[in-house]
Amino acid sequence: MSYIIDRRLNAKKKSTVNRQRFLRRYKKHIKRAVEDAVNTRSIRDIDRGGEVSIPSKDISEPVFHHGSGGIRQRVFPGNKEFVVGDEIKRPEGGGGGSGQGQASNQGEGEDEFTFQINQEEFLDFMFEDLELPNMIKKQLRDATSFEVRRAGFTSVGSPDKLNVVRSLRAANARRIALSGKERRKIRELKAEIKTLEGLPPSQEAVLQIAALNEEIKTLNKRIKRMPFIDEFDLKYNNLVRTPVPSSKAVMFCVMDVSGSMTQSIKDTAKRFFILLYLFLTRSYKKIEVVFVRHHTHAKEVDEEEFFYSRETGGTIVSSALNLSAEIIQERYPPGDWNVYVAQASDGDNWDGDSHLCRQVLEQRILPMVQYFAYVEITTGSHQNLWLEYEQIREKFGETFAMQTIVEASDIYPVFRKLFEKKE
Repeated sequence: MSYIIDRRLNAKKKSTVNRQRFLRRYKKHIKRAVEDAVNTRSIRDIDRGGEVSIPSKDISEPVFHHGSGGIRQRVFPGNKEFVVGDEIKRPEGGGGGSGQGQASNQGEGEDEFTFQINQEEFLDFMFEDLELPNMIKKQLRDATSFEVRRAGFTSVGSPDKLNVVRSLRAANARRIALSGKERRKIRELKAEIKTLEGLPPSQEAVLQIAALNEEIKTLNKRIKRMPFIDEFDLKYNNLVRTPVPSSKAVMFCVMDVSGSMTQSIKDTAKRFFILLYLFLTRSYKKIEVVFVRHHTHAKEVDEEEFFYSRETGGTIVSSALNLSAEIIQERYPPGDWNVYVAQASDGDNWDGDSHLCRQVLEQRILPMVQYFAYVEITTGSHQNLWLEYEQIREKFGETFAMQTIVEASDIYPVFRKLFEKKE
């Protein structure tokens, strides 16, 4: 039997295996520290590592000892007061240690044990047991779906795939390589001519220089007779057919930035979407993210504008839903993509538009998506948008989820509840 022992060291000269074992042992404390950090950190520092404290009582090693009760006989060294059979009185005052009273000049203890976890470990614990719900493999019916991609160059191919730059570069290299002997000889002859020109003028030197120039001319003609480009020099773009990824996914992040959204509510929504963006980019390789902001009008924006733009206005939520439906139909056909939507709002909407939002969701969006998550950030009672969405939840079940965020400490638990891994 063979045993493989991993002796790799991490950056701090500690065994990687021992550290992983340590992290597994105190997983409960680390997850609690991660949750506290997510709730209290600023948006910019939400993904960095941090400190984890473990109470001293939890780091003590297990030991075997006698339990309470039973009859035991022990001999204490230096005993001058008691004999076998004597009873020892219980100490007065309950034995102390109850935490009350004044300071003492006796006793000792230990502080909590604190250690650092890096960014990778922090994110691992933050997104543990999370996934995009209902993801399925797409295009299983058509196994011949491929994409053509560049894969270097080849010496054979059709004329339309000819790479002119590579071909000329290969031809130039061939001419230099094949004419190396002649070029070297020309350099030697020119050096010899320069030497003869430095000597005192004479008839013999003039004749030698003329003969050398004639030889140089002959060598140059030989070089020029070499073909400028040969069939051997032709290089073609090599295109290969690669299968399209079978589980492509896209996430639509829809955020309300209307005037009813106070700055604190907008910050809460941004923290939620930053958590979502970190989760997607870390957990999935083949995924795209579409950012949509809306007030009275909706528009697709990039990551920078989504999180930092200060544009605001009235509230028409259906504009964002209609725009999302149009983008899905144009760029992300449900037959090829797993489509997800996450929406964050304070629930306030223009009168009459909430009913239109329900119609758009039921008719245009929910039939095309794998999962729709709605988060309402409010400190009061739910408004008409929530009431309309409740009717959708009853009809679509697991495809549609709703959660409420009241304060910043609710963001991480709500996020985990929306994207928890289901058996």
